[in-house]
Amino acid sequence: MKTTALNAETQFAEINNNKIAYRQFGTGAPLFFVNRFRGIMDTWDPLFLDSLAEKNTVVLFDYPGIGSSEGELPLDIVEVANTVPALADHLGIDKFNVLGWSYGGLVAQAVTFQNQERVLKTVLIGTNPPGENAIPIEQVFFDHALKPINDLEDEYYLFFEPASEKSRQAAQESHDRIAQRLERSLIPSTMEVFQRYIAGSGTMKEDKLNFREGYKTLKSPVLVISGDHDISFATENWFPLLRNAPTMQHIILNDAGHGPQHQYPELTAGYINLFLG
Repeated sequence: MKTTALNAETQFAEINNNKIAYRQFGTGAPLFFVNRFRGIMDTWDPLFLDSLAEKNTVVLFDYPGIGSSEGELPLDIVEVANTVPALADHLGIDKFNVLGWSYGGLVAQAVTFQNQERVLKTVLIGTNPPGENAIPIEQVFFDHALKPINDLEDEYYLFFEPASEKSRQAAQESHDRIAQRLERSLIPSTMEVFQRYIAGSGTMKEDKLNFREGYKTLKSPVLVISGDHDISFATENWFPLLRNAPTMQHIILNDAGHGPQHQYPELTAGYINLFLG
């Protein structure tokens, strides 16, 4: 039987004295997926994952203290990012690609800048650049994101474009695909844990390691994918960087919000596969 997002076995790696949950499937160069705020391995759309697994070895994992992993989520994004090269070491992987969504996009940027000799290419979805950005998170995001449990109505706002019937329909379809394996009890639901994510995001805004300037000299390619109306991390925040980031490309998908890869799973996977080569 072919291994897919819906049947891939959960395994565990001993990292910093914690058991870190991970899954691995597909064929090709390793592609590490870095989770969103409150995200776990099962909150990715399986159609998106399986479309990428056709040409990449998909590596999913849960952060320390999140989902099926032991430990506690670090308060510093750079510390969170250290999980990726440590997991790569456990798997015997030297060089790899990394894909991060939302909070995970912040983590993925830290992975890239801290491991430039190992990261081949970086994909960033629905996320912000490091440092100060002109457009803040909209209040409607917090209104829905900080609820203990999110339902489909929340997802319309959090990841899609609620004003678009096409986007709302895509939200329903993606929600149903994700529900095939999702164990909701594993999703973080307390303000105590939410605050750890928020603190980590704050460290990327401070940007003490000057990652933002690093885009001027970064040699590895970066692909940014955004929806045209992202209430969390506005697409427009990337515009000031594009002219000074010679290895960066930016794709904007229409009628889409914070999770364009769930609205357009096969299209987005196609762009990413082409980029990763």
